[in-house]
Amino acid sequence: MRTRWVVFVAAAMLAGAVGGALLSPAPVSAVAKEIIELQRDVQLLLQAQRDLQRSVDEKHAVQKTLLEQQLDAVSKLNITMGALQKTMQDVQANSGARLDSMSTQVQGLADNLEEVKARLGKINQQLAEMQGTVQSLDSKISGGTPVPGTGPASGAPPAAPPSADVLYSNGLRDITGGKYDLARQEFFDYLKYYPDTDLASNAQFYLGEIYYAQKQYKEAIGEYDKVLQNYPKSFKLAPARLKRGMALLELGQKAAAIREFREIVRKYPGTEEERRARAKLKELGATTTPALPR
Repeated sequence: MRTRWVVFVAAAMLAGAVGGALLSPAPVSAVAKEIIELQRDVQLLLQAQRDLQRSVDEKHAVQKTLLEQQLDAVSKLNITMGALQKTMQDVQANSGARLDSMSTQVQGLADNLEEVKARLGKINQQLAEMQGTVQSLDSKISGGTPVPGTGPASGAPPAAPPSADVLYSNGLRDITGGKYDLARQEFFDYLKYYPDTDLASNAQFYLGEIYYAQKQYKEAIGEYDKVLQNYPKSFKLAPARLKRGMALLELGQKAAAIREFREIVRKYPGTEEERRARAKLKELGATTTPALPR
């Protein structure tokens, strides 16, 4: 359409120029020169029109390419979002099992810190006892008194049990390493020889954790019960109740498990165990408090 308009204008200009030349008294050579110049102008206009059309076509092609690239990017983004959503769903589905498997390791690390604190408190006492023993031996040797157990008639003393620190550390190391049978024996020995220490309730709790990890849920409940009954001031009370409720759930005792989770919400607000108990109640379709009878 634009080409036709340019040609039409050029033709009109040419016709006007010819008519003017015919009507004017200008010489023939001048008229021919003007016609040639008009023809050249028309050619220039036509070339400019062709250049403009080519520029428009090129820009259109570029825009089309950019649009196709954007559509391709959107398609790839949709695929990526779909894969990410599926991954999130898989993570949510497996989060409960992963939390259970990680909780023992996390608590083991926390108890290692508690153990370090306890050891620091005992170091000075042990050093003082060792110093007193050395002084006693020195005084006996200097006074000529034979040291008990060194004479020819003395018998071999019974082997002493491993220290509390060694037993507890070995138990933590083996339970976090998945050596459950070995860890069970170490925690049993700890409770046998050192039932009244600050870490005794931890050892009792880990016996329940070992049974739970081995899917012996009834035995695990028995060990968790000992924590609740024998160590009323232990900081393992909330974890023991939570794992007791989960063991009940594994045994199919849903109503008992719900009661346990509700008790955690009531007794231990603001704790990680309360948060997990609320999540379990929601998962089971139960409220945090029992419904009142009508």
